[in-house]
Amino acid sequence: MVIRVGRLLMMCVLLAASSSTLAADGIESRPLQFAKGTSSATVKGSIRGEQTIDYKLRAKAGQTMNVTLKTSNGANYFNVLPPGSAGEAIFVGSTSGNEWMGQLPADGEYTVRVYLMRSAARRNEAANYTLTVGISGSTAATAALGRAPSTDAKVKGTPYHATGPLPCWMGNAPLGSSQCEFGVIRGKPGNADVHIKPAGGLERVLTFRGSTVTSGKDKIKAAKSGDMWTIEVNDYEHYQVSESVISGG
Repeated sequence: MVIRVGRLLMMCVLLAASSSTLAADGIESRPLQFAKGTSSATVKGSIRGEQTIDYKLRAKAGQTMNVTLKTSNGANYFNVLPPGSAGEAIFVGSTSGNEWMGQLPADGEYTVRVYLMRSAARRNEAANYTLTVGISGSTAATAALGRAPSTDAKVKGTPYHATGPLPCWMGNAPLGSSQCEFGVIRGKPGNADVHIKPAGGLERVLTFRGSTVTSGKDKIKAAKSGDMWTIEVNDYEHYQVSESVISGG
């Protein structure tokens, strides 16, 4: 009997330690579900201190996600993590604000992570928030993209076949005066979706389908000289995309 009681106590200690480790992690996972016939969901919640809440939802490549966070605390933000992420985010609210819209790069489960900045968390501050997440668009564009060659490997930890900077400029700024980070998802030869992050937290997706360049319903002017595309969006955004970005090599 003493041996059995001792074993039972040991099991309780181990279970308590396991629960403590989970709680110390500070990340709570919650499913985010849309009501039937709708394409968005709004949730109200609160966090305090080191607490972090992950809202999980499934979506497909080519769809567009919209996220808005309204909060009582200016140190309360959200990140968006793609499927399979080990912490890498495709949007970081603490540097880009509490609104985001972007085209999704892959099929799978996405995470909208709500948290407090470390300084506020250490002070054990609290935040009451309203989070709205919407998904729109179809997967027809993904089918049109086609499949990239099996030899075109993706950058580890990302859905992209290549990442890096490319020339960009806004308005009347000099040609190529800035650099914007990009990630490209390639399909069959000549097809690619280039995800570009200009300043300000927005994301521009340029869709290359052979000799055609589009970006949703936005106004596009595109010209190619040699192996370099020069693209203007809405008479304001300007990008240069080389053929090596689109096709590799």
